[in-house]
Amino acid sequence: MTVRLLAAGDHFVLNRLLVDAVRARVAADLDVVELTLPWPVEPFGRVAEVAEASGGEEEMIEALRGVEICVTQMAPLTERILAASPALRLFCVGRGGPVNANLEAAARHGVKVTYAPGRNATATAEHTLAMILAAVRRIPQTHADLSEGTWRGDYYRYDSVGPELEGGVVGLVGYGAIGRKVAAMLAGLGASVLVHDPYVPEVSVPLEELLSRSTIVSLHARATRENAGMIGAAEIAAMPRGSVLVNCARGSLVDYDAVCDALESGHLFAAAFDVFPEEPVPKDSRLLTTPGIVMTPHLAGASRQTAEKAAAIVAEEVARYLRGEPLLHAAN
Repeated sequence: MTVRLLAAGDHFVLNRLLVDAVRARVAADLDVVELTLPWPVEPFGRVAEVAEASGGEEEMIEALRGVEICVTQMAPLTERILAASPALRLFCVGRGGPVNANLEAAARHGVKVTYAPGRNATATAEHTLAMILAAVRRIPQTHADLSEGTWRGDYYRYDSVGPELEGGVVGLVGYGAIGRKVAAMLAGLGASVLVHDPYVPEVSVPLEELLSRSTIVSLHARATRENAGMIGAAEIAAMPRGSVLVNCARGSLVDYDAVCDALESGHLFAAAFDVFPEEPVPKDSRLLTTPGIVMTPHLAGASRQTAEKAAAIVAEEVARYLRGEPLLHAAN
C-alpha cells in the first residue's frame, strides 16, 4: 500500500535531507510530495493560533491533500489546516518544541504530533560558549574598532577587562540537553558550574543563590508562562557587579530594558543575546545602542549537523509509526 507523505522543508532543514532520511529508514512504498517554506530567508511568525511558523494555511491545505504523514520543521498546523486535511495522521516537527502545531486540535482530529528534542544541543552549547568568550573578551567591539582603524589599547586597563572562565563561577538556568553540554564545556575550561532547574532538583540550587554567586549567568530554560520575565531588574541587581548575562534560550525569559539599564549603570560588565522579545529586533530598540552587548540573530542552533539530526529524528518517528510501534517523542 502506498503512503502519501509531505516533506515541507525550508532553506535549513532541506527537503532532500528529510526525504533521504525517511527513505533510508522506511521500506514502505512512499508517494512523496514536497513544499519548500521560506524560512530563514523570511522570518518565522504567528500563523493563526500557532507561533514561530513559516508558510501559510492555504498552501499547507493544498499541499496536504490526501497526505497521511507530514515531516517538517516550520510548517504551521492549525485548526483550519487540520479540518481541511482528513487524511493526515502524523505530523513530525524537526525542532526542539512543536510550537508551530496546535497540539490540542491535532489530538481532536486524531493527528499525532512529534518533535525532535536535543537536535541542536551541541550547536547551541558551542554558540553559548562562543558568546560568553566574545562578551568577556570584548571581541566584537575590538574587532569593529580595528576595522575602523582605531587601536583601543585602553581596553587593557584593569577596570576595563573582563573575568576569566578558569576559577570563576558560571550559573546555568536550565539543565536540559543544552545546559548539560555547556556545563561540560565550562568544566573543561576550569570553571565551577552552578545549576538552577526545578526539573532536576538533585543538582539544582535556588535561583537567588545562583545569581548571587555567579560571575556569568547563562539561560537555557524552555519558555513557559511561569518563567516569563524571570530575569528582571531585581534578579540582575542580585548578580555581582561586573558580571555577564547570556541568553541563547528564549527572549521571553529576560527584561531587556533592565539589562540595558544595568549595562549603562556599570552593574553588568556585558551581555550576549541570540534571542529577543521581538524578532527581528526593531530598529529603535535600546539593544542596538547600549554598549557592552554582543548579539546574533537567533542562530545558535545553526549547524549542518542540526539540520541532519532533525531529519534523522523525524524519519525515525515515521518508521515507528509505519511499523505500528509507539512514538518516541510524541507531543500530544
